[in-house]
Amino acid sequence: MDSNLVKPTVGPIIGHSTTNHVRIFLRGDKQKDASVFAGIRYRRLGEERWSKGLFAKLDNLRDMCEVFTLNDLAADTDHEYQAGWFSPMNPVHTVETVEELPLQWPRQIHRFRTRSSQPTLPRAYVVGSCRYLRITAGIASAPHLGDRIFASISKLVEHANPPISAMLMTGDQIYVDDLNIVAPDRELKEILHKYRVAFTQPNIAKLMSGLPTYMILDDHEIEDNWPAKRNKSDDLLYTNAIKAYELYQASHSPAQQLSGSGQINKKLDKYWYQFTEGDIEWFITDSRTRRNLSEVDRRILDVEQEQALCQWLIHSPARVKFVVTSVMFYPDRKRLGDDAWQAFPEQRLRLLETIRTHRIKNVFFVSGDVHGSLTSRLTHSEDPDFEVHTIVSSPLCNSKLLPYAKASTFILDQPLARTAAGDYRHELTSNVISQDNFAHLIVDADRIDVRYHDRDGHFLESASILLR
Repeated sequence: MDSNLVKPTVGPIIGHSTTNHVRIFLRGDKQKDASVFAGIRYRRLGEERWSKGLFAKLDNLRDMCEVFTLNDLAADTDHEYQAGWFSPMNPVHTVETVEELPLQWPRQIHRFRTRSSQPTLPRAYVVGSCRYLRITAGIASAPHLGDRIFASISKLVEHANPPISAMLMTGDQIYVDDLNIVAPDRELKEILHKYRVAFTQPNIAKLMSGLPTYMILDDHEIEDNWPAKRNKSDDLLYTNAIKAYELYQASHSPAQQLSGSGQINKKLDKYWYQFTEGDIEWFITDSRTRRNLSEVDRRILDVEQEQALCQWLIHSPARVKFVVTSVMFYPDRKRLGDDAWQAFPEQRLRLLETIRTHRIKNVFFVSGDVHGSLTSRLTHSEDPDFEVHTIVSSPLCNSKLLPYAKASTFILDQPLARTAAGDYRHELTSNVISQDNFAHLIVDADRIDVRYHDRDGHFLESASILLR
């Protein structure tokens, strides 16, 4: 294997991207006791000369995964890149010495585009969640079903105008607990294997090699309705599931800070994060691992996160503010509502009152989880200035065992909350979609268009929300 790089065993995956910075995840493989290195090189589209190779030594403790940061790039520019890994014959090689080797790069050339620095351009995003890929005893059964929708998303990305800036996966990217009622996966090795299988299906792999993908976990990255049913024996499961999540999802997200040298600082102290594109900002909450279920101070977001979210809502100058919460903000379900914001009404009301009393405009809550898609508007009986919207997209691929949500799933005939200052009332602004789907969001000068497509890319439903 001396100086031939082979293609990554997982990836490359384009993560957080800005006007001048891109993160790229890839995984190599173990080679008995030999050192293994990963490498990336890139160039602007149309240029002949490649950049100097960037290299990293892979570590089995990180499942041979690495995230490269490309810095000082040109804005709004198409780039090509090659990525791979190799094990040099000479065991004493270092990251510095492998740069000098005459390397054969993998033939495959991938592409990415940096963000535009123009603040007010129309922008577009794809949103989806809940991709069920049944993996039993290490084997994916009918994996093409869980991969099919990504071919349709790729087709949309190729032709979309305005171009798609990113894909947001808002939870349940894998199911650690899929059908393993008899013997659920708890070992790190089994959970890592699930990620590898899920992220190497051909259509999702092709999509993620060129489109920035932002992810946040929900319960199935750990276990159903986590942490409501947690018991002592789940400590090991949690440790292993979170380690795998950090390696495969959080590692290429903005939750990872950069060190002074522009490389990723591998310590992670939280999973929630923000990113900005022009006059649009996203706040991706962790509504799963920081819950407090005690009666005294029930909360779905911890104190630090709630404060950061409120400060951002109040002070961010963004024209449009998207808040991603893997579980639904509203409407509430008639049954099984104890896992979503419905079970944390005080904290939800604090957020709504913050938005209302500070007269914050154009706030959109983006969610997944419920295996149904919809848009809805929230208003206030005594405050005509208040308006908030929710955009829900779920699932990318359902299990035959799980029902799809329908309009009758939700409580739509009574206020979401009653307060001394008035009632929060909501209404659907789209039909409820009860099939596999993804959402295509277009943020324009005066409105947001939400278009839902089925797994073959066919148009299902749209909602147009006027900006204020």
